[in-house]
Amino acid sequence: MTRALWTAAGTVFLCLGIIGIVLPLLPTTPFLLLAAACYLRGSKKMHDWLLNQKWFGKYIRNYQEGRGIPLKVKILAISFLWITITFSALFVIDFLWGKILLFIIAVAVSIHIIRIKTLK
Repeated sequence: MTRALWTAAGTVFLCLGIIGIVLPLLPTTPFLLLAAACYLRGSKKMHDWLLNQKWFGKYIRNYQEGRGIPLKVKILAISFLWITITFSALFVIDFLWGKILLFIIAVAVSIHIIRIKTLK
């Protein structure tokens, strides 16, 4: 039963991570890392599947093993983050506190990404 709950939680986090690719309010990487941690406890098959995914498996493995993130990925992630946050603040969110919150999130996520070790 516990393993099934871990697997279900991993699937929820994986879905949130995938949604976070296109929604600037949801951070992709933390949800994918949570999914990997849940799958590790719930389903070796799902954990192995996630780590062998074409798009993000290699990045999760590198992060988990403490090797870091390639500079190109950091630049792309921060650029995409700021483009989507700025677009949302200018054209989607109407209230000032929402815009401020978006930029606080962008700064926090940018700092987090910059502080991660750069993979050479």
